[in-house]
Amino acid sequence: MQLGSSIVAVGVAGAIAGAIALAPRAHGAADAAPAAPVSAAPAPSASPHAPASAPVKPAHVAKRVCTVAAVGDSITDTRSHGGKYLAYLQKHCPQSHFDNYGVGGNMVNQMRRRFARDVLGPSKPHYTHLIVFGGVNDLYSDLTAHRTNERIERDLTKMYKAAHEHGMKVVAITVTPWGGFKRYFNIRRQKHTLELNRWIKAEPDSGNVDFVVDAYPLLSCGDSEKLCPRYAKPFKDGIHFGAAGQKVLGKALYDAVFKSCL
Repeated sequence: MQLGSSIVAVGVAGAIAGAIALAPRAHGAADAAPAAPVSAAPAPSASPHAPASAPVKPAHVAKRVCTVAAVGDSITDTRSHGGKYLAYLQKHCPQSHFDNYGVGGNMVNQMRRRFARDVLGPSKPHYTHLIVFGGVNDLYSDLTAHRTNERIERDLTKMYKAAHEHGMKVVAITVTPWGGFKRYFNIRRQKHTLELNRWIKAEPDSGNVDFVVDAYPLLSCGDSEKLCPRYAKPFKDGIHFGAAGQKVLGKALYDAVFKSCL
């Protein structure tokens, strides 16, 4: 997206709760624990003289330094006033490192082409996590660049798999609402947006993604097709969002994925 002509992700109170579709899992693990049996034998009654059990302490989660690469478009590109969600993560994980590979106007096939250079190059660090946040430029380029959902999904999958092959945890962010971008938005493209987001949210089932942050409901309110005005400011193009929205996304990523990073 070009800022003048034209916002994912898995790791925002009030309206944020319930808006995040999180899918943390180890690579290849099941999405959730098996459901409890419908009926089970009642637990034996405790003796009135039995000592009270000690409270269970929560499991300790070891923190570590994280090295994170973020691939995206203008919503991630600092030159387009994006990427503040990464600044939020850096502030809350001061010992960790967040590299920003956002390029304004990029479709995900363009991200894929530069992926080996930007993320896997010989001079690059060994990244522990990859954040992938893109797709909206493809969605409104369905006629001009023939960007179908199948092609978007293929390019995203290649990046997801390459990251896993290099030992990274993959964090996918869904496409954010862009119904206010009236020049290119229409019913057909809205349908494709929702279909793509459903696919992204289901990717943990394939083992290609470890975490999903569902940014679409996170940044919408009232009209589900559009960004919340309070998040969009100061932008008025209907597709980019300002510091408030970036902070909400950063907090969602922190809570879902990066809370264990130093």
